[in-house]
Amino acid sequence: MEAIRQRIENQIMGVTGMALGGIDYEQPPGDPGLFGPQSVCWRVHSDFTSMLCGGISSLMLQMLHPLALAGVWDHSNFRDDMLGRLRRTSQFIAATTFASTADAERLIDRVRRIHDEVAGVAPDGRPYTANDPDLLTWVHVAEVSRFLAAHLRYRNPDLSVADQDRYYAEVARIAEALGARDVPRTRGDTDAYLEAMRPQLRFDVRTAEVFRLLIGAPPPHPLARPLVALAMRAGVDLLPLWAAEMAHRDMPRWQRHTVRAGVHRLVPVMRWSVRNGASSRARRRVAGATTMAAESPRADDRT
Repeated sequence: MEAIRQRIENQIMGVTGMALGGIDYEQPPGDPGLFGPQSVCWRVHSDFTSMLCGGISSLMLQMLHPLALAGVWDHSNFRDDMLGRLRRTSQFIAATTFASTADAERLIDRVRRIHDEVAGVAPDGRPYTANDPDLLTWVHVAEVSRFLAAHLRYRNPDLSVADQDRYYAEVARIAEALGARDVPRTRGDTDAYLEAMRPQLRFDVRTAEVFRLLIGAPPPHPLARPLVALAMRAGVDLLPLWAAEMAHRDMPRWQRHTVRAGVHRLVPVMRWSVRNGASSRARRRVAGATTMAAESPRADDRT
């Protein structure tokens, strides 16, 4: 049974990006990171199922912005490795949420440097840069709004409005560190922002191609194919209704019910399998200082 659990965990981590190296979530002992275990974002970002579905949905929503799409189209290898973008995004979210303060800040600085190199001209003639403060705000809001939507659907539908507001206020710190401006910090402001952005969004031939490649992306292992296929459909289902209609991906009610039921059936397996994710390792790191203090000999014991 343990071998089966480990095998499933490895497949999940391969899909979500947790298998990517470079971050030791268990060091240094006692470091709470940027937020700490009492934060709402630790709760929201610690559930693999909802984060996987929300992450896919966020990529779809982001690509409705012509300038965000242009940056991906011109400066990434998404055609060959669409899931790679999801994995890299997952690692960034995990690290900025759960890693030590130094590791999180190092990764933010690294992404800022990468953004400095991403610039071009969109098909409509508008210049774009990845470090455009308004574009960074769009990418951030599209992302975290889908994470929270997935959490409410698949993890805790009773999360209070106050805690939802706390979530948006907490994660705004990351967006602002990357250079975003006027970042919504409440549920109401986020909903208003998404509604205000609708006139700027488009679904054209290139957007359709990105959707096609994302939904049809091959999983890292054949055994993960059912998981990826279901997560893709759940990602579509998590889009705002107007966004799904814009992308010609709206689902009838019976299909939405089937997708949601499928994810809910998958949830116990996912939670049983994943025992060594970023949040678990981070909790061991935070607890490490207490453990070390308890194990350290007292001064009078050393005399």
